[in-house]
Amino acid sequence: MYAVHCDSVSLSLPVRSTRRASAARAIATTVTGGFLTGNSHGASILALNKLSLTISSGEKVALIGHNGAGKSTFLRLISGIFVPTSGALSMKGYATPLLDKSFIVDQDLSGYEVCKAHYLKDRRLLNISLSEYIYDIENFTELGDFLHAAVSSYSDGMKTRLMFALLTSSRHPLLAMDEGIAAGDRFFLEKAATRFDNFLTTADTLVLASHDEALLKRFTTRGIVMAKGSCIFDGDLNSALDFYHSSQ
Repeated sequence: MYAVHCDSVSLSLPVRSTRRASAARAIATTVTGGFLTGNSHGASILALNKLSLTISSGEKVALIGHNGAGKSTFLRLISGIFVPTSGALSMKGYATPLLDKSFIVDQDLSGYEVCKAHYLKDRRLLNISLSEYIYDIENFTELGDFLHAAVSSYSDGMKTRLMFALLTSSRHPLLAMDEGIAAGDRFFLEKAATRFDNFLTTADTLVLASHDEALLKRFTTRGIVMAKGSCIFDGDLNSALDFYHSSQ
């Protein structure tokens, strides 16, 4: 049974810029590695280009490629953030995205209210009571009384702690993850390490985009090498890494 099936999927993203066409083209290449079409005032980037692949349920898949190869775009596609421009995307359910440190909730809600909302959403995946769930979040984040304060009053670090605790509090059938979620934050590198490892190993299907080969070897067995929005190699992880290095 597949979790994700792409049949010649392409995705164009609009670029609105007052820059000259040559400058807009440079931006397109830098940001996505894709192809710019149109003019500088009504241009679009071909971020995914006739991508065809299948990810079976239960697979642990690495997305490999330089910045702008289309890895993050693909993660957003399977998370329901983007919709294909052409081709067919078939999924059993959208992936849970763990892509960046943004905290997309109503900032006027308290941390407790956010926790309660997530508990009710994931209740069928949990085998604990609401009070046990809240205790786990509070103990892990060390937010203390701030858990009852508005999220708008949180520092970026506090928001990150709460987001990470919520997203790792339950098992996910399909997880789309970018390594940037854990980069440069001592909280993730120290206290969250064990929780993070346990979370990744319990994901039914994992799609992980990373430049960290140790991370990829720890959690994935299949490698998909991407370039300019297309898949240029698909095989076991070691072979995919060898191909990527040889193509540089």
